[in-house]
Amino acid sequence: MRSCVLTILLLCAAFLFGTESVSAQTPLPKPDHIVIVIEENHSFGQIIDSPSAPYLNALARKGALLTNSYGITHPSQPNYIALFAGSIEGVTGNACPLALTAPNLHSTLMQAGQTFVGYAEDLPAVGAGDCVAGAYARKHNPWVNWQSSPINTVPPGDNRPFSDFPTDFHSLPTVSMVIPNQLNDMHNGKDPERIERGDQWLRTHLDAYVQWAETHNSLLIVTWDEDNGKSDNHIPTILVGPMVRQGRFGEQVDHYGLLRTIEDMYGAKPVGFSRQASPLTTIWATPAPAP
Repeated sequence: MRSCVLTILLLCAAFLFGTESVSAQTPLPKPDHIVIVIEENHSFGQIIDSPSAPYLNALARKGALLTNSYGITHPSQPNYIALFAGSIEGVTGNACPLALTAPNLHSTLMQAGQTFVGYAEDLPAVGAGDCVAGAYARKHNPWVNWQSSPINTVPPGDNRPFSDFPTDFHSLPTVSMVIPNQLNDMHNGKDPERIERGDQWLRTHLDAYVQWAETHNSLLIVTWDEDNGKSDNHIPTILVGPMVRQGRFGEQVDHYGLLRTIEDMYGAKPVGFSRQASPLTTIWATPAPAP
């Protein structure tokens, strides 16, 4: 009898408020792998429904497009640090080098028995601390700032060139961040060419992972560090994987909320201001696919 009553209540809620209200109670999934790609300096309106970004818009149709997603601040570097550590750590510009010590995504995942590796395109070598090397820029690589830290350290071996990104996706860490170089992350050049180049880079380098993830309980997240300075820091964020519902979702989120979502997926202790953020709740498939 109790189960019948619950079913009736859920059906009534779906009728009155739509399926999104019911799905908001869906437990967070636990992907086997998450790959996060961070793009540069474009607003939601510059990317979504743009003919210059056909692959990104295909991903948005395939997965969950967050229509109410925001960066934290300007310029670039503090946004990357916010997504990695839950705080801008007092960083307000693109100064280099930095040395930071706060708890971060790497350290909290490690404490939860999970792994993290960062992959930056054109990083000169494993563990390199260069500020600039060709089209690589350290300001877009947050984890390197913890390499020399006596606490919450990111080992140099977990700061890797994108050329080390596995072709056997089974060998990926639990969570990885992928940072294209400044030619391929939509930073350098003018629109629409830089959007087209970044879009094509994603198709070339990440589509194989997207296809594999569909049958291997894994997730791709594509987001931006900040907007172009003209849209209140309104940015696109796209999630694609078998645990994600298709559609456009208005649940508000920023870098802290995205970080909190990842932490909660693995039972990791929230760091920085992600402690005060809420995880994403409306975008997950019901029932969640089995691992």
